[in-house]
Amino acid sequence: MPEKIHQDIYSLASYQFDLPRELIAQYPVEPRDKCRLLVVNRQTGQIADHIFTDLPDFIARGDALVLNETRVIPARLLGTKDSGAAVEILLLSRKDRGWEALVKPARRLAPGSRVIFPDSTVQVEIIEEIDIPGGRLVRLLNCSDEEGFIQQWGRMPLPPYINRPAGPDDNQHYQTVYAQHAGSVAAPTAGLHFTPEILQQLTDGGVEIARLLLHVGLGTFRPVVVEDIREHHMHTEHYEISTATARQLNQTRQNGKRVVAVGTTVVRTLETIYQQGYQAGQGETDKFIYPGYRFQAVDALLTNFHLPGSSLLMLVAALAGNELIRYAYQHAIRERYRFFSYGDAMLII
Repeated sequence: MPEKIHQDIYSLASYQFDLPRELIAQYPVEPRDKCRLLVVNRQTGQIADHIFTDLPDFIARGDALVLNETRVIPARLLGTKDSGAAVEILLLSRKDRGWEALVKPARRLAPGSRVIFPDSTVQVEIIEEIDIPGGRLVRLLNCSDEEGFIQQWGRMPLPPYINRPAGPDDNQHYQTVYAQHAGSVAAPTAGLHFTPEILQQLTDGGVEIARLLLHVGLGTFRPVVVEDIREHHMHTEHYEISTATARQLNQTRQNGKRVVAVGTTVVRTLETIYQQGYQAGQGETDKFIYPGYRFQAVDALLTNFHLPGSSLLMLVAALAGNELIRYAYQHAIRERYRFFSYGDAMLII
């Protein structure tokens, strides 16, 4: 059981911890369902070490397991200015006038600048600055097939804590096996552990598989920098939930069964659309969940181990309690669990 620790739940410092660099996973476990799984019980405060293939033991017949079907696009474009200086553009989301993007080096990419690519007539034009550090609105010129160009020239947008270039294997590894709809610039990483075999085992055991969509963008991975976390503002991300999924989840609750979210993106989507029940629809969400939040739509959560001071860690702490999560993370570090996107998993029940 965790010790009682008096903390300011709204202080950024309460979500910081020391993580040995060697525990930041640089490559995924293969096969992907052989990662470790830390099971955290909110009622008892107990934690237990498992492997991911044990997951069906903790999801009961009639429970609904909710997946995010977003697909990661190879959103990192590497080009040059006319001078030959190297430039990196990370596409974030498609807008009416172009793409919101992060650019490096930002100081050299003022509005009106253009980025070129070897052996291609396509150019990226910087239209204007947007209100995020390094943010720009950009558009692709001489490009009749944006999706084709991005697929050809883009690279998988691995997070900066993975200290290597994206390789061909990442095109498969940094994608869930059930990804359907392209639009994310980061993977919904809790889903990376699933295999078709695990999903079939869950279905055979009577678990309902529900599906929705949230395109992971800046809102998910933008760091929290304000000391009072209540002052943090999430960037909006697009979500969609179908009438069939809403009906399926409402039936799950009516049957007295649990809604189990696969990843924080699913949590934020479900908590956004819940109004005396699950409502179908689509839109943009900037929902920021932190301790003190009263959950309505989610009963359990499968997630990864998150960065210190991140909004994802705050969401997990809101669900399980800050003390229990701190206790679980200390255990994970002591037992050499692997952290972040390609790391191990945690199930909060």
